[in-house]
Formats: sequence, structure tokens, C-alpha cells
Amino acid sequence: MAWKTLDDMTLTGKRVLVRVDINVPVEDGRVTDTTRIDRIVPTVKDIQAKGGKPILLAHFDRPKGKVVPEMSLRQIVPVLEAALGQDVIFLDGKYGEGVAAMGDGDVALLENLRFNPGEEGNDEGFAQRLASLGDVYVNDAFSAAHRAHASTAALAHLLPACAGRLMAEELGALDKALGNPERPVMAVVGGAKVSTKLDLLSHLVEKVDVLVIGGGMANTFLAASGIDVGKSLCEHDLAQTARDIAQKAADRGCEILLPRDVVVAREFKAGAANETVKTEDCPADAMILDAGPDSVAHIVQVLERAKTLVWNGPLGAFEIAPFDAATNAAAQAAADLTRAGKLTSVAGGGDTVAALNKAGVAGDFTYVSTAGGAFLEWMEGKTLPGVAALEN
Repeated sequence: MAWKTLDDMTLTGKRVLVRVDINVPVEDGRVTDTTRIDRIVPTVKDIQAKGGKPILLAHFDRPKGKVVPEMSLRQIVPVLEAALGQDVIFLDGKYGEGVAAMGDGDVALLENLRFNPGEEGNDEGFAQRLASLGDVYVNDAFSAAHRAHASTAALAHLLPACAGRLMAEELGALDKALGNPERPVMAVVGGAKVSTKLDLLSHLVEKVDVLVIGGGMANTFLAASGIDVGKSLCEHDLAQTARDIAQKAADRGCEILLPRDVVVAREFKAGAANETVKTEDCPADAMILDAGPDSVAHIVQVLERAKTLVWNGPLGAFEIAPFDAATNAAAQAAADLTRAGKLTSVAGGGDTVAALNKAGVAGDFTYVSTAGGAFLEWMEGKTLPGVAALEN
């Protein structure tokens, strides 16, 4: 690895600035999903075990450089304390005084960094103010690594820096998936629109052996090949772009899998009357809402020959049954192969995590990334400022 980890650092008696992502969903003042908080615990505990004093740096929502009381990190403190099993010192005023008062074993949390315009502006002065609070910098927020902000980029150059446990785990998993994968490599890319994943598709056809395209995106590729997709969600204006990507894939030896059969309905609602038809037989007054069983069987057949899987996006309108069937079945097959030691499976992106959780298999994948934008930009082959700043 091109970056240091906690194992490379001496932390005894050191104040350790830890950039974490605890930007969790909150409704009516209650945290509804603690996943991101739970995942930073190993890093915090490791720092304490090494004799360091963790000072957590984080953002919450988008206050745009202004103090917005309902976006205060103070509301996260009780859940953070429960996850860590100890009190957390919340610092919303004079940072320096609060940090100076920390004793051995203490954990502190600074107020929402984005209350200061210098955070998103990657301001050197703000970064130096943060640096003055600590002796060592640890970045454990891969999900914020695609942002060149003061706490993710500038700060890493001002103190001895390393990756936290979660960051190192994430980077290791991603390297196995696309950096230095075992072949054949298969990618599943779904979602509503091709326009949001043009860079991703163009990059993947150069990296993987098989690319499965699902969701509304598949409709655009089907239409580009001359198939009538009825009233389906489809970006007809991107037909030539889809053809260009398909040609690039053919030139690079990447096989593209599109649905062979589809589940269609006249309305998009739970329990809507539906039927399965061959892809080329989509009725003019219907919309494609999922891949059919023959498509899933083909995907699973190819998946059984793969050694590595990268997954981003569902195969259909997974939010509503029965249009979650293809996603559930393919995800279950990937989970089975992973458990059997036959497949390295890495997945990420908001809809993807939700779909795998809904299918009940998220825990069976080799790695599931909770990083949305950062995971996508990494899959697109882009340099992530927060990762680049850690490189030796």
C-alpha cells in the first residue's frame, strides 16, 4: 500500500485527529441508521489501545459554511457514546481549551466542520487551526475522500498522517476488486439513468471481462440496439452514446449482458398486474420494471465462472415487489458463491446497499462500501483527494 496505517504510527500520549464520517440519517431528532457510527469504533478503540487521545472531526449535512442549529453534531453524541461505551466530550466553542483538558482514555468530538466556510473551501488557515489541536492525523472517512476539503486534504499535509482501520479496509477491498483483481472480473451496474454513470461505464469496459447492465439504464441500451421498450424509463437521446460504449466494450473484449426477458407492467405500484415477456416483445403501452428469470439465470451462469464481482446499482425497480426479484436472486447467487470461497464480491452505492440489505445478503459479500460518491468516483477511475493526500 502507498499509505501508512495505524500499525505504522506511535501514538502514546499523542492527540490524534481522526476524520470520520458520522453523517447519519436523523428523523425527528433520532438517528435511524447507526451503521456509519458503528464502523468507526475499531479505529477509535485502536487509537486508545495505543495510548492516543482520539479527537473526532466530522461534518453533518450541508450547512454551507453557516451555523445551522439543527445540523449540529451534538445530536449524534448519545448514539456515539452508546457505540463507544463511554462518554464523549463535545467541543462546540474554544477547541484548544477543550482538547488541552482531555485525559487518558478520553474521546472528543468537534462541532460540525462545515459550520466553517474554510472546511469546504479547503482553506489552509482553517486546516492549520485544526492541525494545532493534534499531533497525528488519521483519515477514516473514505466516503468523504472524493472531496478536497480542509479536513480531508489540506490537514493531511500538516501532520504525520495515516489511514484508519475503516479507510484501510475499504482501500484494500477496492484494490482487490479493480486495482489488482483475480480474473475473470464481472461488474453489475444498474440504476435509472445512463447519463449519471457515463464515466463509470466507459471506465469499466476497459477494466472488467463482463459487464451486466440493469435497471432503467438497460432500457437505453436496448432501445439503442433497435428494441422498442414501450413506455419504459429510457434516455433515447443517449442512444448513440450507448452504441459507442457497446463498441468500446467489443473492442476491449468486454462482454455486455443485457436482459433477455423482462417483467413489464402498465403501472408502477406494489402488486401491479405484470407479465414476463422476451425483451423484444415489450408491449407498446407497458414499461419494463425488472429483468426476467431467463436474464437472471444467464447472469448467474456467467457469475459462476467469475472470480471477482463489483456491484453498483439494482437490476430493476427493487423498492417495490415483485420488481425486486432479479436483484434479490442475483444478489443471493453472489452471496452463495462468496460464502463458498469462490468469489470476491465488492458492492457500494446508496441504492446498492439498500438493495442488498433488502435481499438479506449484505453481510455475505466480501465488502460492502457505505461510501456513495467516493465509491462511484473510485469505480470511475478518478483520483480521490483524500486518498492521494495520504500517499507516501
